[in-house]
Amino acid sequence: MGTAAPDSRFLFPYACRATTGKPAGMNAQTFQSRWHAYYTEKRIIHQWTQVHLLKDLPVRRVLEVGPYLGLVTAMLASAGYEVTTFDVDPDNRRLGAKDHLVGDLRALDPQRIAGFDAILCCETLEHIHWPDVDGVLRGFSASGAPILLMSVPYEGFQFGVNIYVNRFTARRRSFMRKFRFLKRFRIRDDKDFDAHKWEVGYRGHSLDDLKAKLLACGWRAEQQHFTADCRSVFLVCRNTAGK
Repeated sequence: MGTAAPDSRFLFPYACRATTGKPAGMNAQTFQSRWHAYYTEKRIIHQWTQVHLLKDLPVRRVLEVGPYLGLVTAMLASAGYEVTTFDVDPDNRRLGAKDHLVGDLRALDPQRIAGFDAILCCETLEHIHWPDVDGVLRGFSASGAPILLMSVPYEGFQFGVNIYVNRFTARRRSFMRKFRFLKRFRIRDDKDFDAHKWEVGYRGHSLDDLKAKLLACGWRAEQQHFTADCRSVFLVCRNTAGK
């Protein structure tokens, strides 16, 4: 695959300064407010899961695609992994990252991301149109990385309840998803880089469809895990290239 100039509309809307750790044009207070607004209780579990699923895998060097506000980057480094981040913005290097690579996933040169034990690509691929995801996955496979850990939103049938009570407080959260498989996913705005282009569970985008796409592009899904509040599916995949 050839290289191309990064598309400033692509995927990661909040450019971040490597020297300050803040998105471009933000002061520390604004960045802190955004950090707390984004990393809610339900999202913290999702971030933790990304690191936790690496626990029993033979992984030391990790390429993290789309670090956003940097919590996973810092967690990976704290856990002893050697982390390189990949983002379309040149200033989006995060605390704990050893290096930062700049590029557009849709024009990925596999040689630029060679040498990693695992590629971590969570809550990113759904921002790319379904047919274009194939090229990204093939690029990941051609890099030679043996493991791909990915996650995307999961909207298949599911139901969850969380109740907590003590003598001072009580709280409850619940959710249900059903019949999404009867509907086509509706893209909020096709020109909006932040809009999801597809989600697993809708018609034409089942979990089996995603696994088939992975297999056709050089990856075999060996494990699947689900987070409840964020309603995501995680897939731990092995590279089948050359086998």
